Amino acid sequence: MNHKDKENFFIEFMKLAGPYWNSKNTLTIWGETVLLIVLTVMQIELAVYITQWNAALFDAIEQRSMAGVKTQVGVLTLIFIGSIAVTTAHLIVKRRLLIGWRTWLTEKVISKWIHQGRHYQITFLSENDHDNPDGRIAEDIRIATEDAVALSHSLFYCLLLLASFTQILWGISGRVEFQFGSVSVPVMGYLIWISISYTICASILGWWMGKSMTSATHTRQTKEANFRHDLIDIQKNSQAIALIRGETIEKERLLDSFRAVIASYAEETTAWKRIQLFTSGYSITSMALPILVASPRYIAGAISLGMLIQSVQAFQHMVSALSWPVDNMTQIAKWRTSVERVLEFMSALDNLEHDISHSNSHQIHVNEANVSALQFNNVRLESLEGEKLSLVVNNEIQAGEHVLISDQTNNGAKLFKAIAGLWPMGSGTIEVPVGQSMFFMPPKPYLPAKSLFDAICYPKSKDAFDRVEVEKMLEQVGQKAFINQLNRVDTWEEVLSNEQQQYLGLVRVLLHRPQWIFIQEALDSLPPHDEAKMLKLLAYELPLTGILTITHQPAAQAFHQRKLKI
Repeated sequence: MNHKDKENFFIEFMKLAGPYWNSKNTLTIWGETVLLIVLTVMQIELAVYITQWNAALFDAIEQRSMAGVKTQVGVLTLIFIGSIAVTTAHLIVKRRLLIGWRTWLTEKVISKWIHQGRHYQITFLSENDHDNPDGRIAEDIRIATEDAVALSHSLFYCLLLLASFTQILWGISGRVEFQFGSVSVPVMGYLIWISISYTICASILGWWMGKSMTSATHTRQTKEANFRHDLIDIQKNSQAIALIRGETIEKERLLDSFRAVIASYAEETTAWKRIQLFTSGYSITSMALPILVASPRYIAGAISLGMLIQSVQAFQHMVSALSWPVDNMTQIAKWRTSVERVLEFMSALDNLEHDISHSNSHQIHVNEANVSALQFNNVRLESLEGEKLSLVVNNEIQAGEHVLISDQTNNGAKLFKAIAGLWPMGSGTIEVPVGQSMFFMPPKPYLPAKSLFDAICYPKSKDAFDRVEVEKMLEQVGQKAFINQLNRVDTWEEVLSNEQQQYLGLVRVLLHRPQWIFIQEALDSLPPHDEAKMLKLLAYELPLTGILTITHQPAAQAFHQRKLKI
């Protein structure tokens, strides 16, 4: 987010999250919202009844009336039942509303992120903030929606408190005259003016003491997310780290990341100390002030003991309502930080989408065309900085052709990404046959942590394939041992060797039977004779499929009919 967007972050957040109320099931959503408002009003009514009950109870005690006390016990029973019913219903409705909002926003953000490779492109194409998308989606969206509902409810509740108890306090305060020498100044509702003055002074002081909390919270959340990311990264690559004895370096990396967390924690602690210094004094003053300012009227005999207690409670309610900004400054800082992180992430995705959609002559265009061959027209790859990486390619590859990508600078992978629409840096046009499926085989296939049957069938559902067909393919690639493990669930990327994973990747492409296959060192972990054998199996099973290969195995190069030099 830029500086202007940060200033208008609430408006930007409502543009992002507000359409939930006009989404699917809008009647249910609005019904829950209205019901939440009604239940909040009922909570205020109960708070008013409780102050009135307290006044009646203490009046009965002052009059030593046992009958009056018994009456108030009966009233308390009704208040007790009503409070339980309203509070429980309010909790249920509020949680339904916030989980619905969070679900809708999460689906919206994930749909934008997991779309046409944007989750990959944002890692190197975006100049905006986009670190830790897992934390922004899982944690920041939760805080942004849950705290928005909580803060909105508490604000509305406090406004209703203010309206209700201002009227009560005005009536109890009566008319008081202040003497300034020979001048007498009558003041109506003096308790209200004292509560407003007290709250304004406290709010200004509280804001000044706590203004550093927002930036401190943002810093800590970012550092915590980075630390979690580093831990996950090491866990993901634990085998490689163990084999090359990289523990010392990784330990230092983790400790450096954790030291950054500690530094941000210290910054947040400093901000907390300022807030705690204020809130400690504020809570003690708020406890004593109401009784001190209301007691003169009781001592003078202008009000009863019950009215004194009611005025104290009304004063406390009014101060509590007026103190909403002070009481919620920490939660507001936390909420704002998460809102900004979600907006920054969405802004990065929007900018990426804009940059890609508004293509120009300095981008590679990929078009679906009514052609039978894969065509490269004046295609040249460039780096992120605009440096030319390849020759100008003008070529076409026919269906069923086997072509070896030849380059000395390892840019074949970028060419495959360009064909997939993931690497727009460069110039020229790539025309792909319309309606024909393409299958890209990276060095390690992605095997989700599901059953082996599910992992092999990915990205389609296992219901799309016959189990007998999968078993047949496993036998064809020499991996019959996996047949009995098809129902087993495991983290396959960790328990299988690179060679085993590449065999499963081959089974996957045989099942999907695409018209075009792009092999990026996807069989290089196999023994040389096996790689050549597997390529021949592909050609036999898929005779009309065009195959483009990047390989460093000399034995596999003979399989190809020609080379494409880039």
